[in-house]
Amino acid sequence: QVQLVESGGGLVQAGGSLRLSCAASGSIFSIGSMGWYRQAPGKERELVAAILHRDITNYADSVKGRFTISRDNAKNTVYLQLNSLKPEDTAVYYCNVVASSYGDYVSNTYWGQGTQVTVSS
Repeated sequence: QVQLVESGGGLVQAGGSLRLSCAASGSIFSIGSMGWYRQAPGKERELVAAILHRDITNYADSVKGRFTISRDNAKNTVYLQLNSLKPEDTAVYYCNVVASSYGDYVSNTYWGQGTQVTVSS
């Protein structure tokens, strides 16, 4: 099994920055894509950014140019740098990792526990 631990959320004023981290641990055989989703109150969970194994990235249009996703494969960690934050970025941010474990070697999708990002105007 794979466990994800997120950190870095918090309260920030509009225009400010935050950095989210998500570390994967456990009996990891391989990790494929890593990404971040967010869910605001009353809204569906949406993709924010994703990064594939060879650093191919994908961003939601609403965050392009403001957020940057990166990964450290040696640490099994994915980061999300949030700059120029807006009140509409307020949401719970969830880490998402596709990984396989020793034993079954089957790719599964794992979710972090979520970290709150609140942007005040």
